[in-house]
Amino acid sequence: MNGKVIISDSRASASRILKAVLAGGLAITLAGCSTLGASGPAGGDVRSADDQDYLGQGIEIVELDGSTLSRLDQYGRASEFAEVFTEEAPSVELIGYGDVLDIAIWEAPPAVLFGAGGGNPGIGATPELAVQAGIPQQIVGEAGTVSVPFVGPVKVVGRKVDDVEQAIVSSLRGRAHDPQAIVRLVRNETRTVTVLGEVAQSRRMPLSARGERVLDAVASAGGPRNPVDRSIVQITRGEDVVTMPLQRVVTDPTQNVQLFPDDVVTVLHQPFSFVALGAVRQSAEVPFDGAGLTLAQALGRVGGLNDNRADNKGVFVFRLEDRDALGDGLHENVRVTADGRVPVIYRLDLSEPASVFAMQDFAIRDDDVLYVSTAPGADLRRFVSTISSAAFSVIGITNALTSNN
Repeated sequence: MNGKVIISDSRASASRILKAVLAGGLAITLAGCSTLGASGPAGGDVRSADDQDYLGQGIEIVELDGSTLSRLDQYGRASEFAEVFTEEAPSVELIGYGDVLDIAIWEAPPAVLFGAGGGNPGIGATPELAVQAGIPQQIVGEAGTVSVPFVGPVKVVGRKVDDVEQAIVSSLRGRAHDPQAIVRLVRNETRTVTVLGEVAQSRRMPLSARGERVLDAVASAGGPRNPVDRSIVQITRGEDVVTMPLQRVVTDPTQNVQLFPDDVVTVLHQPFSFVALGAVRQSAEVPFDGAGLTLAQALGRVGGLNDNRADNKGVFVFRLEDRDALGDGLHENVRVTADGRVPVIYRLDLSEPASVFAMQDFAIRDDDVLYVSTAPGADLRRFVSTISSAAFSVIGITNALTSNN
C-alpha cells in the first residue's frame, strides 16, 4: 500500500514539473520568441530598415526587380575601361624633352660639303658612293633643339622624326650636293607608362607607334605576382581612376584599351569574398574569383536556404553602394557616407518565380553580406521542439522513478 502511494506521489510530482515547464515555455513565447535565440534581424525588421541609419546616414531598401537590375548593369558598364577611356590616343611619334635622337646625313657624289673639299669625296669614299656625316647621338635639352653641322640648332620638340628630316634636308640644300637625312628616336623618355604594384618588377614602359595596351604593360613588368583571377588592374589617367578584375581584361579584348603617355597601371592583389549569414545551410565568408559571382551562385556555394528556418521572402544583400549606381530613384537630398556611398539593402522575394531569374542577373561584389531571415513559423517550431524535449525528459524521469520504486 505504501509503495503505491510513493508511486502516485512520484507521478504527481512529475506532472507538476511538466506543467511548470509548459507554463514557463508559454511565458517565454508570450514575452517574445527572440529569447530562444536568433541569427539576425527578422525579415519584417529588415524591410523597415529605411527608418534606421548607419553612421548617421539613411539606409535605402531596394527591391531586386527588372528596373534595378537594368540600372546596375548600366552603371557597371559605365565603370569599365572601354567606356571611360574612349579618347583617341595621341601620337607617340612626337619628340619630347629628354629623348635621345640619332641623326645621319648623306651627301651624293661628288660631295661638296661633307667631302674632302674641291669636289673630292671624303675619306674612304669614291666618286660613285655617297658620303655620310658622322653625328653623335643627342639628348633633347630644355631648349627643345638638337645641333646639326652646317645647320645649327634645329627645333625638334613636338615634331615627328620625318618632319625633322625634311627640315635638315631643306637647310642643307644649296650647300650640300643632294643631301639626305635620317632621324631615329633611340630612347623615348617622355611618352612612357608607369607599371607598378603586384608585378614581378615595377618599371616605366616606353610607348611606341605600335600602340601598347593594358596587357602589354602588365607583361612588360613580368606579369602579376598572384593568380590572374585574384588580381585587379587599375588605370590612373589624370583625374580618372578605374579598376577592373584582371581576368575580365584578359577575357574581354575591348577592355584591353590603348594606353596614353603618363598613364599609371597598378596591379593589385584582390581576394574577393562575401559573407553569408542567417538561415542558410552554411554561414561563412566565401571567396570568389575576379570573373564575378551572381546571387544564385552565391546561394549555391553556401548550400542554399535552410528549409527548416528560412523565410523565402527575406533574402537580402547588404552593401555600401555608390550613389551613382542608384540612379534617380533616390531622394535628391539622400545622405551619403564620407566616401560617397549609400547604405543599401537589396531585397529578393524568392516566393515569386521571376526572382529566380533576377538572382541570376544580380552580381555579388566584394564585401557584400548575404543575409536570409528566419521564417516567422520557425520560432514556433523551435518552441515546440524545446517543449517536446522538456516533456520527454520529464517522462523519462517519471519512468525512472516508477521503475526504482
